[in-house]
Amino acid sequence: MPTVKGLVASIERTAKRLVGGEFVHRICIQEGAALVEMAIASAVLLALLFGIIQIAFALYTYDFASEGAREGTRYAIVRGSSSCTNTPNLTNCNATAAQIQNYVKGLGYPGINSSNLTVTTTWYTASAEPTSWSICSSGTCNAPGNAVQVAVTYAMPLWIPFWKRQTVNISSNSQMIIAQ
Repeated sequence: MPTVKGLVASIERTAKRLVGGEFVHRICIQEGAALVEMAIASAVLLALLFGIIQIAFALYTYDFASEGAREGTRYAIVRGSSSCTNTPNLTNCNATAAQIQNYVKGLGYPGINSSNLTVTTTWYTASAEPTSWSICSSGTCNAPGNAVQVAVTYAMPLWIPFWKRQTVNISSNSQMIIAQ
């Protein structure tokens, strides 16, 4: 049967080994590993989060581009080459490409930089067949019965952490028949 002195000595040896020896060493190594794992996991999680935010902004930008193209086309078809006598509240009749571009750039969506915006306007005339159209290059191109197409392109800066910075062109177009 062990004596009390022997038991106390055994406990002291075990305590010295655990406190001053490998137990403390193992705790320190594990704490450092947890810190590194947390840093790596946080970096991946934040990169994923910022990527999702950028994709949401790209969808928002596409919505703006399609809405801007529709609004620009509507602006062009209502303000064709005819006078605005039918609708006295309208201004800027006989719409030009510059007027349409200024109108679309002035829509003022939040977060959209108008200097990254390109608006291209093309007029089409109906050919002999009602199903074919040709680009109007002379005469009154914005006459009623002709078609107008407005293409809006936005150069969206894309920034995702740990990924190269680049610009993505998001575009949409709309085409309608000029009403007046």
